[in-house]
Amino acid sequence: MHLFYISNLESDLVELPKEEAQHCNRVLRLQAGDEIGLTDGLGQMCRAEIVSADGKSCLVRIAERQQEYQKRNYRLHVAVAPTKNSARMEWFLEKAVEIGIDELTPIICQHSERSFIKTDRLEKIAVSAMKQSLKAYKPVINEPTKLSDFLKLPAEGQKFIAHCEGDERTSLKEACKAGTSVTVLIGPEGDFSKAEIEVAFAAGYKAITLGTSRLRTETAALASCFFVNFINE
Repeated sequence: MHLFYISNLESDLVELPKEEAQHCNRVLRLQAGDEIGLTDGLGQMCRAEIVSADGKSCLVRIAERQQEYQKRNYRLHVAVAPTKNSARMEWFLEKAVEIGIDELTPIICQHSERSFIKTDRLEKIAVSAMKQSLKAYKPVINEPTKLSDFLKLPAEGQKFIAHCEGDERTSLKEACKAGTSVTVLIGPEGDFSKAEIEVAFAAGYKAITLGTSRLRTETAALASCFFVNFINE
């Protein structure tokens, strides 16, 4: 089933947004009578039938609704330093959505190689990955935030910081508890500074390791998504 994203699904008769309609009509060549899926990215998954379709518009009628589709009993928030190459950050987000992530915050650190992020571009990637993986929840994409400011924000559940300093770190797969929301901090290629690590500790974050290999930023971020979701299977 092809899945389409539309933010407002209150009515049973809805018109697909322009880009979605063009993809439906011109790329997939779907026609009246064909069945499709709809999601609002907030947990609602609908089965719908195309009523009419032309090159620029597509009208569909919702036949069945399912609320909180595949809702999990935990949330995963990854706060990661933007990579120097924006494509690597985009790759991470695409794969993270497929695996499972609820919120992403780009954090600006002392050793950050990049501070500017096109969040509108990340939004499009998140929507595309959500549809491709047939999910009903679109992750929240936050604007870039200084690490010092992020650490002042409330965070539910367990809080971890992945860094490479010292040996007093616990494996994420051992520290993470199933059914508990998680926030993970992932630093830049140059790692968090010692001062940043201390401030994170003071804010209640616990040191973790993601294995014996030294990982790139986007790989470490994706590994954290994998571990948290695997533990909750």
